Amino acid sequence: MSADVAQFTESISFDWRLWRHDILGSMAHAEMLRKIGVLKGSELRAIVRGLDAIGKEIKAGKFKWNPALEDVHMNIEAELTRRVPAGAKLHTARSRNDQVALDMRLWLRDEITSLLGEVADLQRSLVGLGERHPEVVIPGYTHLQRAQPVYLAHHLLAYVEMLKRDCQRLLDCRVRVNVCPLGSGAIAGSTLPIKRELVAKLLNFVDASGRPHLTQNSMDAVSDRDFAVEFCATAALLAVHLSRLAEDLILWASAEFGFIKIGDAYTTGSSLMPQKKNPDVAELARGKTGRVIGNLVALLTLLKGLPMTYNRDLQEDKERLFDTSDTVRATTRLMAAMLRNVKVNRAACERAASDPALLATDLADYLVRKGMPFRQAHHVVGAVVALAEKTGKALNELSPGELQSVDKMFSRDAMKVFNLKAAMAKRNLIGAPGTKEVAKQLKGWRERLS
Repeated sequence: MSADVAQFTESISFDWRLWRHDILGSMAHAEMLRKIGVLKGSELRAIVRGLDAIGKEIKAGKFKWNPALEDVHMNIEAELTRRVPAGAKLHTARSRNDQVALDMRLWLRDEITSLLGEVADLQRSLVGLGERHPEVVIPGYTHLQRAQPVYLAHHLLAYVEMLKRDCQRLLDCRVRVNVCPLGSGAIAGSTLPIKRELVAKLLNFVDASGRPHLTQNSMDAVSDRDFAVEFCATAALLAVHLSRLAEDLILWASAEFGFIKIGDAYTTGSSLMPQKKNPDVAELARGKTGRVIGNLVALLTLLKGLPMTYNRDLQEDKERLFDTSDTVRATTRLMAAMLRNVKVNRAACERAASDPALLATDLADYLVRKGMPFRQAHHVVGAVVALAEKTGKALNELSPGELQSVDKMFSRDAMKVFNLKAAMAKRNLIGAPGTKEVAKQLKGWRERLS
């Protein structure tokens, strides 16, 4: 192989990070080979000791990776064989095709577990911010226009619910990741009497009852990357949720909103304007979503035209998968930390939430309680809003006479609608931003996340 081809085809520059899982897989495979008589007990012990020593050197940064050996598998096996002659038997009934499929599943299983913990921590940060400001009301927005009043905590809990669905998808994805492909060989298994169930159990590819999960078709096993695509799709949606949260925080931190102040440790200054305090962490969280979505599209495009079974194209899956996991995990961790360093400007939130126009729908509900059909009530309140704009008054400044000039069904008690505290207390349907309901939701999430 020419030098330029060797450089073009090597993957050790990025797949080295599979080393821990490659060693674990090799140890389990060696144990199975001893069970079927390919390895002696002494040979197994020597191989395990050799792999353990190599692992310690890699962890300490003392292992020298050789690009000429192409990938992580050959680097570790070649070094093992150099130290332990019995290492030459380790590749019995195994191909790099099923070996890499195994390593990726082991690696991704660990990544999903870690990401689940990080998403839960982000949920705790959101709940904690809501708990610190349970009485703060802000405008809820549709079309980025003020719509109806909601508790700040209710707005934050919307993201907690999004993240709950992300966790459910990650858990569901992990079920399909947790299937052992080892024993599939290059394409057609092995003529040797290997024990795939033993390897699966040793590597914890089992269900809740301890039954092993094994791939059922050797051709599918070595070419399947559905699990990687599924994770990248789930991660892309998580990244979209993080981006939406970032956008809200960016808006709230602006002078135009002024609802929050992000801690200095999570903002940057301007090289020109000394007064600037930029929400760069949130902006990068929003920006990095593009690369995560791009990784998903790259994987789908990579797979769409591949014939059965393994093709070298599949080497291109790892960088996309690694980058997706690295990006969403880092973003999730930083968003959680940033939220713990957010201060809420109660006065600004109160000023915005005191806009009586936010309770226009409540005024329509007032007429509905008096027996007016909602469509008619909606039209009547629209006329009231137009009257307020014409007279230059806020809705709650209109007199009973002015209201009755629009419709005689208005009484003097109509103005009670504009009591914000009372209005929030009435919204106690399940899932609504009512005072008691939001408190119940905060308490429930705190208990679930503790």
